[in-house]
Amino acid sequence: MADVEQAASVPDGSSNGSDAVNGTAGRFVSSAEGTALAYGSLLLMALLPIFFGALRSVGCSKSKSPSDMPETITSRDAARFPIIASCTLFGLYLFFKIFSQEYINLLLSMYFFVLGILALSHTMSPFMYRVFPANLPNKQYQLLFTQGSGDSKEEIVNYEFDTKDLICLCVSSVVGVWYVLKKHWVANNLFGLAFALNGVELLHLNNVSTGCILLGGLFVYDVFWVFGTNVMVTVAKSFEAPIKLVFPQDLLEKGLGASNFAMLGLGDIVIPGIFIALLLRFDVSLKKNTRTYFYTSFLAYIFGLGLTIFVMHTFKHAQPALLYLVPACVGFPMLVALLKGELTEMFSTLLLSHSCIHVTCVFPAAKANAGVPVMMGCLVSAS
Repeated sequence: MADVEQAASVPDGSSNGSDAVNGTAGRFVSSAEGTALAYGSLLLMALLPIFFGALRSVGCSKSKSPSDMPETITSRDAARFPIIASCTLFGLYLFFKIFSQEYINLLLSMYFFVLGILALSHTMSPFMYRVFPANLPNKQYQLLFTQGSGDSKEEIVNYEFDTKDLICLCVSSVVGVWYVLKKHWVANNLFGLAFALNGVELLHLNNVSTGCILLGGLFVYDVFWVFGTNVMVTVAKSFEAPIKLVFPQDLLEKGLGASNFAMLGLGDIVIPGIFIALLLRFDVSLKKNTRTYFYTSFLAYIFGLGLTIFVMHTFKHAQPALLYLVPACVGFPMLVALLKGELTEMFSTLLLSHSCIHVTCVFPAAKANAGVPVMMGCLVSAS
C-alpha cells in the first residue's frame, strides 16, 4: 500500500525528488529531536482518523438517512480491490511515461481540490453543529435538478444543505485554495486527514472474513509493487496530491518552511482503519458493553506502525507499512478471540450496513468517492 518514507521531496516539488528518494549526499540531515517529532506526529495523525472514524462508523451504520448511508464492501469487492488498485497504479505509471507530468498533476490537483473540499466539509459538520450559536438562524436549502416530466421525471441532482453546511464549505474552500496555490504541507495534511476519516467512517466491511480477504490481498499488492518493481517508486516521485500525510523532520530548524519530510500514505491508515472500525461494530453487536477487540486492534496498529518506523529508520529504507500492519491488526484480535472462545462467532457474524450507491446530499457526496484517495494512497513511493 502506501509506504512510510524517511525523507520525501517538498510537496510543491521545489526540491530534487531524486535526492529525496535515493538519499544522495545533498539531503539535509535531521536532528534526532526533529526525526522523533516527525515520526511521533505521523503516528498521532494516523491514529486520530482511525479512532474517531471508527466511532463515527458505528453511528453511520445505524443511520436511516439516505445521505448518511455508508458504502458496504463485500467479499467480491475485497477480492477485486488489489487488482483494481494495481491497474490504477500501472495506468498512472504509463500516463507519467507518455504524457507531461506537469499537465497530469494539474488535472489531479483540480480533482482533489473538489474532492478535498467535500471531504473536509463532511468531516467538519459534526463539530460545526456543536459550536454553531443557537441564536443564529439555520436556514434549509435545496437545489433540485431533474430530467423529463411527469412519471418519467428523474432526479439528476438533489442538493440539500443548510447554513452550517455553507460555513463548512467556505472554510474548506479556503483550505482548498491554499493547497492549490501553495501545496503547503499543512493544507495537504488537512485534506489527507479528512480523506482518511471519511474512508474509515464510510467504507464498511460486511464481516471479518471480507476484512481478511481485503487486507491479505493488499498485503501481497504492497510487497509486490514496492519490492518487485520500480512502478510505485516512479509514480510516487511524479504524483502530487494529498494522498499522504507528511511531517517535516527539520521543523525545529526551519519552522513551517521546512522541506525534509517523512511521510505515510493514506492507504496505510484507511485499510487497517476500516478493519478496526469493523471490530468496534462487532464489539457493539456482542452487547457486552466492552470494546475488547477494538482496543486490541487499535493497540496492534500502534505496534505495527511503530515497528514499520523502527525498521525503516534502522535500515534507512522506505517500508511498505502493510507488511507489518496486516499481521498485527489481524493476528492480535484473532488471538484474543481464540482465547475467549469467540473465534467462530467473529467470522460468522454478518455486520451489514445500509448499501449506498447514489447519495442525494451533495456534502456527504464525498462519501461516494471516499475510496478514491485510499486507492491513490497506494502510490506513495519506496526508495
